[in-house]
Amino acid sequence: MTPPQLVIFDCDGVLVDTENTANRRLVEILAEHGFETTLAGCRKRFMGRTMKSVREMLLAEDGIDLGADFPDRWLAELPAMFADGVEAIPYVRDAILYLQAIDTPLCVASSAKVEKMHMTLGASGLLPLLEDVLFSAWMVDRGKPAPDLFLHAAETMGFEAERCAVIEDSVAGVVAGKAAGMAVLGYAADPLTDREGLAEAGAVLFDDMRALPALLGLQ
Repeated sequence: MTPPQLVIFDCDGVLVDTENTANRRLVEILAEHGFETTLAGCRKRFMGRTMKSVREMLLAEDGIDLGADFPDRWLAELPAMFADGVEAIPYVRDAILYLQAIDTPLCVASSAKVEKMHMTLGASGLLPLLEDVLFSAWMVDRGKPAPDLFLHAAETMGFEAERCAVIEDSVAGVVAGKAAGMAVLGYAADPLTDREGLAEAGAVLFDDMRALPALLGLQ
């Protein structure tokens, strides 16, 4: 890979280990509305999307309405959801510190609201490294799999899209990164990650954050 000028990290599942906790709760909420699914099925269908998008998908495709206030209710539940703490993805802190040490700009572009990123990154200890470079899908018209968020992050940071690399763990995020014209690496250490979907969407898969600098051509 040609070394990127900007590295863009997704948040959930790439920086912080939150995907299973959040998706277990989403499975419970869906069951309360008469929609049965598994943790794996929930992750495969909804990962990488905003809660607004999840609500719209369920309404359009399944006739299930979680309510217009669902994203706000979800946000209100997060403190309880992560009351037992949030772990950083193994070795991602080291990867971030390495990129900063070699003066490679980086940022975060997540479907989550900034308030959620503050909560999870704060609990994991990563927030001080990233709090000034957080971009949310709620800042643009269309969330992932549209490219808007990544393009907004690149433009705000001052870089051309083709000189950026994205680190993702969801198919929607990989599709968004490729649509933005960026190189995409797919972090796939979690056993429930849709490895096949990530690869088909165009990501280069990897399982260990210690390998990230070399994969980016920066080591």
